[in-house]
Amino acid sequence: MRAVDEIRDPWLPDRLLRTERDALMPLLRRTPAAAYELRTACPGWTVRQVLAHCAAALVRIVEGRLEEGVFLPEANACDVAEREDWPLPRILDELERGLTEAGPQIASGDGALDAVALGEWVHAGDVREAFGESGAYGGESLRLALPLLRTTSRKRETPRLVAEINGYTGLFVLGGEVAGRPAARFHGDAATLVRLYSGRPLVATRYELTGATEGELLIYR
Repeated sequence: MRAVDEIRDPWLPDRLLRTERDALMPLLRRTPAAAYELRTACPGWTVRQVLAHCAAALVRIVEGRLEEGVFLPEANACDVAEREDWPLPRILDELERGLTEAGPQIASGDGALDAVALGEWVHAGDVREAFGESGAYGGESLRLALPLLRTTSRKRETPRLVAEINGYTGLFVLGGEVAGRPAARFHGDAATLVRLYSGRPLVATRYELTGATEGELLIYR
């Protein structure tokens, strides 16, 4: 089975970010401040820190502040530390601005920043899970996130995987062909597939994975 080169939809990240904005921001605005100190699936980071990271990354794109190494862990930690003393509403305002304005900047590029939009959506799932909300790594935005997951899995050179997703018609192919190696197989729900590729906890999930290890599928390291 050969990989098929896809034509990039440059506005897909924008649609994902805006759809997620409309779903996430009302939740964030009504959630009590104490909940922002809850721990997330991101080691060492609270909800507040995850959102500070998300806001900083998007506004860097909006303002064109994309110097070398900008999205490495050390730079991310510096962005979060810079916002440590900000009032919570300021962080949420910055996040909403980023979710609104980053898409056109991503669309005008070569696709290198598409994975950032996907990462923002995954982090929204981290926040929902920490809050105890249903539908983490799912919801209305999932239909937009899955195509970005497919292209990101290829760019990050994960092995070919053919997924049979519960509730979806047909097979969903991720990753790239590896010479002499048959495609791996996955059977489970879409949210679990997202967890596998993003390195999120798999507790209480049910899925079948053959022909690849969980570690080989990670797109964020």
